[in-house]
Amino acid sequence: MREEPTFTIKQIAKQIGISEDTIRYYEKIALLPRADRKDNGHRVYRQEDIDTIRLLACLKKTGMPLAEMQPFLAVSADADPADYPELVEHLRNHRENIIAQIASLQEVVDFIDMKLDVGKIRRDCSDDVSEAMTGEPNPNVSPVEMAFFPGSAARVRKSPATGK
Repeated sequence: MREEPTFTIKQIAKQIGISEDTIRYYEKIALLPRADRKDNGHRVYRQEDIDTIRLLACLKKTGMPLAEMQPFLAVSADADPADYPELVEHLRNHRENIIAQIASLQEVVDFIDMKLDVGKIRRDCSDDVSEAMTGEPNPNVSPVEMAFFPGSAARVRKSPATGK
C-alpha cells in the first residue's frame, strides 16, 4: 500500500497563494488542526489539509471574518446543503453583502472611467450622481481635490432636507 503524499508548509503556501504565517495562524486559532510533524519538527500536511486551507482562503477572499468560518469546516464537500439550512442562509446573506460591495465598487470604477474620459467634470461618487453638480460651492472639498478636479471641484448637490 502506498503512503499518502505529504507537503511542507512552504509548498502549500506557494500552491494556494497565501503566506506560511497565515497557515500557522489558522492552526493557532484552531481553524486548522495541528499539523503532523517530522522528526525534525517541520510541519507536514496532507491533501485534506490542503483542501481545508483552500476553503479558508476562498472564504477569506469573500471578506468573511475568520470567526464565521468554523461552521463551514465541519461540513464535508459532498454534503447536501439542505442538511445545513443555517449555513445556506449565512452564505446567502454573505453573498448579498458581496453583491452590494461590488455595486459600490462599480460606482467608483465608473467615476474613475468618467474622469479618465472627460477629465473636466467633477461628479460625486454618491448614490445619485446625476444631481451632483448644482453650481454651489462645496465646503467639504479639499485643496487637493480642487487641484485634481480643476475648475469644477467646488460643486456639490443640495441636501433635500436643508435645501443647502
